[in-house]
Amino acid sequence: MARRRKWPMRLLLLAVLAFSAMNVVAAFHAWRFTHFTTETGTHTDNPEQLTAAQKLWVLLTGIKNPKPVNHQTPVFPYRTIYLNGPNGRLEAWYGAVPHARGTVALFHGYTSSKSKLLTEAATFRRLGYNVLLTDFTGNGGSAGNVCTVGHHEAADVAAVTRWLQRRPGAVFIYANSMGAVATLRAEAELGVRPTANVLECPYGSMLETAQSRFRSMHVPSFPMANLLVFWGGVENNFWAFDLDATAYGARISTPTLLMWGTADPRVTRPETDAIYAALRGPKQRQDFPGSGHEPYWRKYKALWEQTIQEFLGGKTSVGSRPDAAGVRPTL
Repeated sequence: MARRRKWPMRLLLLAVLAFSAMNVVAAFHAWRFTHFTTETGTHTDNPEQLTAAQKLWVLLTGIKNPKPVNHQTPVFPYRTIYLNGPNGRLEAWYGAVPHARGTVALFHGYTSSKSKLLTEAATFRRLGYNVLLTDFTGNGGSAGNVCTVGHHEAADVAAVTRWLQRRPGAVFIYANSMGAVATLRAEAELGVRPTANVLECPYGSMLETAQSRFRSMHVPSFPMANLLVFWGGVENNFWAFDLDATAYGARISTPTLLMWGTADPRVTRPETDAIYAALRGPKQRQDFPGSGHEPYWRKYKALWEQTIQEFLGGKTSVGSRPDAAGVRPTL
């Protein structure tokens, strides 16, 4: 009789130990995802690029997450500027053009930096726009080492946009992935009002993007994805379950061009459909067949450029800017 009574207690103890262990693992992984290191080397490959053995190793040890760096600088005239934001000092590259139609602020994705958007910036300049490329806090030349995958980064978007809006001309935002989610939050919760958005592959919510990562690893997402999101928020002082691009989209009226690749392994069609349906303001969507979570100009350069040009064309007016005569590079 006594032995029978011990079994429920032992099972309960095992359940508590297992749940505690899962929380420890989730907290460890959440910290590695949101805190870049100073170690040299490359970031862990995307889940879909890993072998089974590599996936197991990552599950046990966490990802390698060195702070992203800028390996290139613009070939066009630019100057480096520094802006003070709530999360720390931001480093940005500003490239002006004569008689600009406005300025495009460019924001990068997770584990990236402003140098990854140089092709896009050159395209916007050719279309007649000044450009401002910014490293989010924790990335590239900006201060710190923390990345919250869109939450705190929204304050960086707000700081950059408001700095530009103190200057003459329309302000547009071009952002992809994490940067696109940060933009939506900046507009929904921080009151940012650009002239228009061009957003590529924003994820639906933090929980959905965590679940997609587990799916890419061919590992059940519940409950670890939920625990990962919980600890990611706790460790960085916000409620990560509220990081939701679809909810943000329903609260903004900014004219928005939403773009998505049909072969994206990390952002699904239902997520993209939901965000697009939620957007309240004037909107347009362009899908790119066969493109993944990657720059769409790689496979569809002409279509990508034409779509952006036509979308922005009706929302700009040519006007001179006080600094439009060209800028000498500063390092």
